[in-house]
Amino acid sequence: MIPPGFDCSKIRALGIDKQENLRAGAIMIFCGEAEGGSPSTIGAFSQFVRNLLQAPFFIGGSDVDVILPDGTYPKVTQSESMEWGGPNNTWVVNYNDSRTSSGCYSGLSYSIDNGGTWHAGQPLCSGHGTNFGDPIVVYNARLGMWFAGDLATGCGGQGIGLWTSTNGVTWTTGACAHNGGSDDRESMWVDNNPASPLYGRMYISYNDFNIGGGALYVTYSDNGTAWTAVQLNPGFIRDIQVTGDLQGSGRVYVAAMNEGGGGLTTRQNVMYRSTDGGVTWTSVNVGPALQGPGRATSGYFALAFSTIWRHMGWGQPAANGTNVFLDWATCGSGGNTVCSSAADHGDIWFIRSTDAGLTWGTPVKLNTDSGTAMQWQPSLAATQSGSVFASWYDQREVNGGADLNCTVGSSGQNCYRRWGRVSTDNGASWQVDDMVGRALSPLPAQPDSAVQATYEGDYDYHSSFGTTAIGGWTDGRAIISGSSQQDVFVNFVQAGPSPTATPTPTATPTATPTPSQITLTASGRKVHGIDTVNLSWSGATSANVDIYRNGAIIATVPNTPSSYTDSTGQRGHATFTYKVCEAGTQNCSNQVTVTF
Repeated sequence: MIPPGFDCSKIRALGIDKQENLRAGAIMIFCGEAEGGSPSTIGAFSQFVRNLLQAPFFIGGSDVDVILPDGTYPKVTQSESMEWGGPNNTWVVNYNDSRTSSGCYSGLSYSIDNGGTWHAGQPLCSGHGTNFGDPIVVYNARLGMWFAGDLATGCGGQGIGLWTSTNGVTWTTGACAHNGGSDDRESMWVDNNPASPLYGRMYISYNDFNIGGGALYVTYSDNGTAWTAVQLNPGFIRDIQVTGDLQGSGRVYVAAMNEGGGGLTTRQNVMYRSTDGGVTWTSVNVGPALQGPGRATSGYFALAFSTIWRHMGWGQPAANGTNVFLDWATCGSGGNTVCSSAADHGDIWFIRSTDAGLTWGTPVKLNTDSGTAMQWQPSLAATQSGSVFASWYDQREVNGGADLNCTVGSSGQNCYRRWGRVSTDNGASWQVDDMVGRALSPLPAQPDSAVQATYEGDYDYHSSFGTTAIGGWTDGRAIISGSSQQDVFVNFVQAGPSPTATPTPTATPTATPTPSQITLTASGRKVHGIDTVNLSWSGATSANVDIYRNGAIIATVPNTPSSYTDSTGQRGHATFTYKVCEAGTQNCSNQVTVTF
């Protein structure tokens, strides 16, 4: 893990203090520049009670902890993930996992039943020497092959190693996408549109700290074996993520950030663009300069909390046709106040381009809370149908909506929940922001001494497959040895039918059309054992609508946001039939039956 005879005086000259990977963190610990994690001293409550709210409406399906069973305490840190979907109901999540640190920092979980069950393991821990994590994963439709990767010693000391799979379950050692001694924060995307002139081309972006103090590169391949590296910037600018057009133009983009020297300084988002398969690139600044979010610093990095959670404001890009998207976090002060002195330490912003990344519109703040609670570390996914799903960490539900500098590892203090927001028109407008995670989470500790103490996972790369977006995040609701600790949770968000692994509860709309053209859909779930139905409709033009269950009006609600959650009060087997009518009329939707 530590190079023999390593000279600690060269940490800054080599850019190790700027790297977010786990090997760089181990070197910082070895040289006394950072502390490793330690078990929390917070006492355990008899049980951590999950706070599941029935309303407002949750975004997406039920969330799930994909890393179980966990490791042996204190080697229980799993966070920083990338998710991807493929054929045969298969989904793969690659993440950092400390259960066998410092020999390997990689974990991978898969589901072959559309997320109904998950299987965790460490199949990427052999074949490329020591695996340092920094996860990437895609499914290449043209090749019929999964590709997963991490930083590894077998690829030049700290280069990008790949593993391949035909089914997402069993993996074999693949090529080195890049042989390097100091690579960092790689990201990956594949062009899976058969109409694209570059169908099947894979792209990996990364920083190379052996060149120019962190030069920005993209390497690309059509077969996963031979890779061609192209320099985008000769000096350090942070790689955020590579993405590309879902509609098949062949355009590809790399989001980057000028971090202004680190800490809580001013940042600038930058977007690189290629129209020839990654051979040549141009760049443009995206949005205004932004004040870095957070409340403290640790060396080069800003911290969301006083002693933990490195975060520089990084978000995630996506692209669909001529629409290109980016979200990020900035200080919630709304001005030039250094964020350590601000009342609000973070908000989430979104911006889009409608001309394929040449020019950019006006940024929109995605979180609509009115207090000073912090929001941070957003992610983003788009679908070909024009839906965009943004999600982030959000504190608005704790401390009365005011800022809270949470206690690390406390099993009894809720700190945040994953929130999000959905657009169905390529980011032109947005539905209300709402909860994604099904429970509030404490601020998880990082107890593994072989991992930097401030680490909570530096990014969460979302993606989509068909009409389904998948998102992952770091969650601390699983309590081990009396302490909240880091696990990777995921959920699915639908722009179309839900990928459900079981037939109940099911929603069956009738085929009878109505003159009003109101369209109603429904899905059922259990909340504390109670049959609960989520309704969503479109086409109504009145200010209010009547909600009917089994022929009787149960509520009259505003037409906007065109959704309603019915907690029926019943448990066990039951059948409910719904329709939505413009208030006071019989201009009604189709009927929908939900069976539990």
